[in-house]
Amino acid sequence: MSPKDWGFALLIVFAWGFNFVVIHWGLNGLPPLLLGALRFSCVAFPAILFVPRPKIAWHWLLAYGLTISFGQFAFLFTAMKVGMPAGIASLVLQSQVLFTLLFASLFLSERWLAHQPVTLGIAACGLVVLATQQGQSGMTLSGFLLTIAAAACWGIGNIINRHITRKHQLNLLSLVVWSALIPPVPFFLASYWLDGASLFMQSLQNIKVSSVLAVGYLAFIATIYGYVAWGRLLRSYPVATVAPLTLLVPLVGLLCANLFLDEQLTQAQWLGILLVLLGLLLNIFWPKWQHRKHQKSSCEATNQPKGTFRNQ
Repeated sequence: MSPKDWGFALLIVFAWGFNFVVIHWGLNGLPPLLLGALRFSCVAFPAILFVPRPKIAWHWLLAYGLTISFGQFAFLFTAMKVGMPAGIASLVLQSQVLFTLLFASLFLSERWLAHQPVTLGIAACGLVVLATQQGQSGMTLSGFLLTIAAAACWGIGNIINRHITRKHQLNLLSLVVWSALIPPVPFFLASYWLDGASLFMQSLQNIKVSSVLAVGYLAFIATIYGYVAWGRLLRSYPVATVAPLTLLVPLVGLLCANLFLDEQLTQAQWLGILLVLLGLLLNIFWPKWQHRKHQKSSCEATNQPKGTFRNQ
């Protein structure tokens, strides 16, 4: 990548990693479902007045919006409200890789590669280690499980996104903006029903400046800038070059949570984190290592001097 695009990539990674700290701040003044409703309302309006609707059926737009937007963030925001530290949430959410591969196998008949049961098994072991650490660093079991549910929704959304993009040439900005029309309705209704009319109205009437800034960051930087800039990189460079950068997001998330929220982790939690990262790293880079090893062996075999026949 060019130096300019490396700069864009690192800005995206920082925006998405710092995103979890901003969510934590936003939840200090707003109920989680109301925070989600305001986030996606700001993504959709007024942008839909200027961005043309993507040429896909409404039911696919509905499916995408309900999974990757409403489902993912309803679970994630609630998880962080009931006891999921921001740093650990940034890592556990990356288990979407496991769910994406699982759902691709179930619904798209895509076979796992030979290395994936091992590498993703390592990551799953890391998640199990983290799950056993409830009560440590403010993490609850319900918060952990809700974050896993958020990752599962992200995984389903990835499958829907893959199905859509296989059949249609889409402007990514139009998909992000128009799919944001879907989640505010269930977010507002769920918040009004679960949080109660009194808390719902009080939160809107007495909204803090910090909450407004958090909503703005989540809508315009983490969502619109992040996804559109990421799509630009994916169009300009091979997926194998761009995709591994997402592994930097939880590292940034953990660092920012430590710096801005003073989150401290136990040794067991660090072990779980390292296992998850190791599994995800191996899942991406193992095929490359095997390919290079095969190429090297082929070159060595090709360059070997031919044998000579001895006279009988």
